[in-house]
Amino acid sequence: MQSGDQKTQVCDAFTMVRNAVSLQTNADLGNDRVAQQAVAANARLATLGGGEFLLSRLNSSVPGDLADAVRSFADDLTYIGMGQLAGAPADDPAQSNREKTAQATAAKIDTLCR
Repeated sequence: MQSGDQKTQVCDAFTMVRNAVSLQTNADLGNDRVAQQAVAANARLATLGGGEFLLSRLNSSVPGDLADAVRSFADDLTYIGMGQLAGAPADDPAQSNREKTAQATAAKIDTLCR
C-alpha cells in the first residue's frame, strides 16, 4: 500500500471519529435521567473508542506530520474519555485544556488531510 493510500485511510478514520464524537456528545434524548446516562455513555464510548481506533490506523507509511497530529489527537481523546469516566465535570480545567488542545489538533489534521 502506498503512502497516499495510508494518508487517505487515516484521514477518513479521523473524519469518522470526529463525526462519531460530535454526534454522540451532542445527542439530546430529553430530561429523563436514564436517557441522559445513555447519551453520556455513548459519548464516552465514542471518545475512548475513537482514540484507540485512530491509534490502530497508524503505521510507518503514514506521513510523519500527520501521524504525529493524529497520535496527539487520539491521546487527548483517550484522556478526555477517561476523565469523563472518572467523573471530571465539564468545567474541570484539565478537561477543558485537553478539549481545547484536541480542537486545535483537529484543525491541524483537517489542514494536513486536504
